Amino acid sequence: MKKPLSLVLLTSLAVSAPSGYRLVLTHVDSKGGYTKTELMRRAVHRSRLRALSGYDATSPRLHSVQVEYLMELAIGKPPVPFVALADTGSDLTWTQCQPCKLCFPQDTPVYDPSASSTFSPLPCSSATCLPIWSRNCTPSSLCRYRYAYGDGAYSAGILGTETLTLGPSSAPVSVGGVAFGCGTDNGGDSLNSTGTVGLGRGTLSLLAQLGVGKFSYCLTDFFNSALDSPFLLGTLAELAPGPSTVQSTPLLQSPQNPSRYFVSLQGISLGDVRLPIPNGTFDLRGDGTGGMIVDSGTTFTILAESGFREVVGRVARVLGQPPVNASSLDAPCFPAPAGEPPYMPDLVLHFAGGADMRLYRDNYMSYNEEDSSFCLNIAGTTPESTSVLGNFQQQNIQMLFDTTVGQLSFLPTDCSKL
Repeated sequence: MKKPLSLVLLTSLAVSAPSGYRLVLTHVDSKGGYTKTELMRRAVHRSRLRALSGYDATSPRLHSVQVEYLMELAIGKPPVPFVALADTGSDLTWTQCQPCKLCFPQDTPVYDPSASSTFSPLPCSSATCLPIWSRNCTPSSLCRYRYAYGDGAYSAGILGTETLTLGPSSAPVSVGGVAFGCGTDNGGDSLNSTGTVGLGRGTLSLLAQLGVGKFSYCLTDFFNSALDSPFLLGTLAELAPGPSTVQSTPLLQSPQNPSRYFVSLQGISLGDVRLPIPNGTFDLRGDGTGGMIVDSGTTFTILAESGFREVVGRVARVLGQPPVNASSLDAPCFPAPAGEPPYMPDLVLHFAGGADMRLYRDNYMSYNEEDSSFCLNIAGTTPESTSVLGNFQQQNIQMLFDTTVGQLSFLPTDCSKL
């Protein structure tokens, strides 16, 4: 890690938590030494798994645990390093725990709650124990949780409270009494992590437990995976001033999916051409289907099929040739001459409130030198599924989520300089 987090002990948990925190996000492939083509191939694979798992309002499962960014912190007293998948699409923060019934391999020691002086298990009678976990147990028994993801990954164990250490080595902060999942039975692809940090909108989210109403992140160049990306919480979550105008759009909330960050996508343009996408294509419906969420864990943007087809068709007309995989909902690729990728106009996402997110060519297209193909890094999904604004499209755009006013703001930024 470029900015490793040091671990500290607090003499008292009564120390008041700060109003702002600065952390860093590290790409899951940062230590792999992958080529540009390999990075893209791995991202395509994760995006496909994420898309296949879907965002179904009627399903008890969460989306895929396949995410792109890691957050490093520590848990317990004495503290144990905890490298977690940063997930804006779920709430529960959990880590693997001893004694392991089933744990995936990890580089750091597995956290042992019996060795920590600040661990406390939560009973079923606790208000923190969600109804879905407490309905089959007595008030005096422990709260046993199970989190299942759409790609088959899961974590199960006991809910407890513990001390988490956050922040950079120059100013680490420990916060006590944070509810988390102590996972003794875990399965799936860990992606170099030891668990997950839930950054959704629910009461179990780390954000809610820290009492911060807003957060911001700024994702650095996807193909320079060694660069860390800043993640700011609370009073530190402000947009950096610059020459561009701040764009803002309302954050919507779905009763069926209360943890997700929904926005209203109203249209798409390529260059000066507004695409003829049917009205209501991206609307959030009363039954919780449809809509669009902003998700740091999904690589490529995923669009409902009718919108996706219009984007692909317009890109094909600009390039003067059809995609190789025209019938698929996968991200399409086009034959391209060797050398410099072709010129492409900006792709503009039009959100409610007049907010336009302008994506330059390298924020939605990529050139594969190995087979001389030019690929649109956007995939499609079924009409009833939820569309997703992925992290590839968010490169070098600072994103500010303010739940106190229900608003998402964004600004083009050189994220490596924040």
